[in-house]
Amino acid sequence: MSGQEVVFALLGIVAVGSAVLVVTTRRLVHAALWLVVSFGALAGGYLVLTAEFVAWVQVLIYVGAIVVLLLFGIMLTRAPIGESADLDSGNRWAAAAVAVATAAVLVTVVVMGFGDERMALEDGGAGSAEALGASVFRTWVLPFEILSVLLLAALVGAIVLSRTDIRARPETPARPAEREPERGGASEEGGAGEDGRAGEEGGV
Repeated sequence: MSGQEVVFALLGIVAVGSAVLVVTTRRLVHAALWLVVSFGALAGGYLVLTAEFVAWVQVLIYVGAIVVLLLFGIMLTRAPIGESADLDSGNRWAAAAVAVATAAVLVTVVVMGFGDERMALEDGGAGSAEALGASVFRTWVLPFEILSVLLLAALVGAIVLSRTDIRARPETPARPAEREPERGGASEEGGAGEDGRAGEEGGV
């Protein structure tokens, strides 16, 4: 067993252990920090596999953007920073069973697909920026564009759901038209009063 394989195995153990702590801790801030550790271990695994570009993308996007976004979300929503019993769930064992089954399926697929095949780790190989760019924008360009549209739709949906001022507002009932004063009736009453007074004065 070479030194690279030992380092890769240790990084894998750190990534899996920190991922387990992410979902088992009862502190939101600790969960975000353990997520940083898990992503960092994954980036180290990419470095061991001579995929420097993927490793730096892992650090910049996941560690530098997504985790910071989670921390800002925790602060802006005033979520409880200390230990919270609400973070525990009664479905822990069911979730553990699903996780173990999923891991078993993935490991089985990888073993059946690759078996004992080995690939020499060389600088500038399949993990370099040039090789990845050529693969993404030539072979996988259509799935890449579809994923971009899907992420854009998810972003627009998140904005619509989070903004309350752009939702459909209930229509306000129209105000009833103000009644105009009955000028005709008032003038007629005024005229009748004047005629009556004139008749009384004439009789006197």
